[in-house]
Amino acid sequence: MFTGKTINMGVIGNPIAHSLSPAMQNAGIQAAGLDYAYIAMPVLNENLRAAVEGLRALGFRGFNVTIPHKQAIMEYLDEIHEDAKIIGAVNAVKNENGHLTGYNTDVTGFIEGMKQQGFSPSGKNAVLLGAGGAARAIIWGLIKEKVSTLTIGVRNTAKAQPVADYFSQYMHIQVLNWDSPEFAARLPQAHLLINSTPLGMTPHTDAMPPVNWDLIRPDTFAYDIIYTPAETLFLKTAREHGCQTLNGEAMLVGQGAEAFRLWTGLTLPQAPMAAALRAALCPKA
Repeated sequence: MFTGKTINMGVIGNPIAHSLSPAMQNAGIQAAGLDYAYIAMPVLNENLRAAVEGLRALGFRGFNVTIPHKQAIMEYLDEIHEDAKIIGAVNAVKNENGHLTGYNTDVTGFIEGMKQQGFSPSGKNAVLLGAGGAARAIIWGLIKEKVSTLTIGVRNTAKAQPVADYFSQYMHIQVLNWDSPEFAARLPQAHLLINSTPLGMTPHTDAMPPVNWDLIRPDTFAYDIIYTPAETLFLKTAREHGCQTLNGEAMLVGQGAEAFRLWTGLTLPQAPMAAALRAALCPKA
């Protein structure tokens, strides 16, 4: 039951009706017995500045930011956290007495998902498949965790090289064509193998990046940031090879829980958040 004391939060984007954040966050809020409400709010590009000022004036404790506003919103905020600055995108905004700070919680969501499974990337050799939109948060997370080496395997090295060059001030990142012998030579050394491409996502579930699994160690941790389906062909193959696996649900739930912690200082239970996410993704007939 919402009251005059209910604290408001939400997510802005365009379109926004498909967002899973309200179901996920409200499930965590309800399980924790808190007097908060989280809603989805459609915001057109031309109304972004007005929306930000409106949320500030209305006293929203915090809000998530999704496509297409993750970069554009930065100029309307009072402060940008280091992670968001380096990644170049904001996905969560904290309102502290009218002072708006932008964060990127994908870094924490990505890393904490692995750690909850007992795997730490620190000092490990990591191989990342793909260098698209999600890759920057993943790369920065791996750098912060001090991976030993990082190799990016892609179809088009010319497109991916600028991403590696951008992060070169923090560590050397090798970009290789994933069909090349040089890339194949990196696979037996990988402790962590990450798919950040959309290959294998519903409805194209019969696809995955070209990995020679004969070269992969059975103790390699295989992480696919896709969460539909719950087990991609990439993860199924990895599991059958003996690898420990993790899908993108952990990252999605983790980034949401981290945003709530930043806004409130409180920790939401992630199990009901994950259950609500899966229920929203696979509703019963």
